[in-house]
Amino acid sequence: MLRSGRKLTAVEAIVTRWNVDSVDFDVDTVWGLTIARGRFDRVAGSYEAGPEGTKIELKVDSRSVVTGNGIWDDLLHSTELSGLAEHPEVAFRSTRVLDSGQGKLQVEGLLRAAGKVVPLAFDAVLRRVDHGLQLEAAATVHKEQLGKRGGQVGLILPAVVHVRARLIPLGPEARRSR
Repeated sequence: MLRSGRKLTAVEAIVTRWNVDSVDFDVDTVWGLTIARGRFDRVAGSYEAGPEGTKIELKVDSRSVVTGNGIWDDLLHSTELSGLAEHPEVAFRSTRVLDSGQGKLQVEGLLRAAGKVVPLAFDAVLRRVDHGLQLEAAATVHKEQLGKRGGQVGLILPAVVHVRARLIPLGPEARRSR
């Protein structure tokens, strides 16, 4: 029911949910001199729009990162850099999503990484691609946010992380579109 007490119509009650199928990224690092590109092979999450608002969730197993560059892969898998053995999952959960129109979103939420939970706000673009959606966003990550002070991580943070998540529909429509 709505706050006014009236019942939801059939159209208002529809919830649209899309599951994360893949995540790739670009990271502008080392003061903008280098760009690391890659993907995560183990991901989960969703984009859900309904009468209660829009919700975004994303989880990646950071140990599944693949850049195709041996030096970057070794650096990103380094336990000194990332603490992967202790905290391999990186997760984001939205707390507020505002639709600015024409596929533009303003997103606020909580990022859980390296054993820390930090607030994160960013703009995102949602567009239809093939039989799914693509959610694209960029956010700046600072080493102090994640409790990192020095070592190898100082070489790559702060960094602007560009993320593209491919979303597939949940339910009967998903089976038809594959």
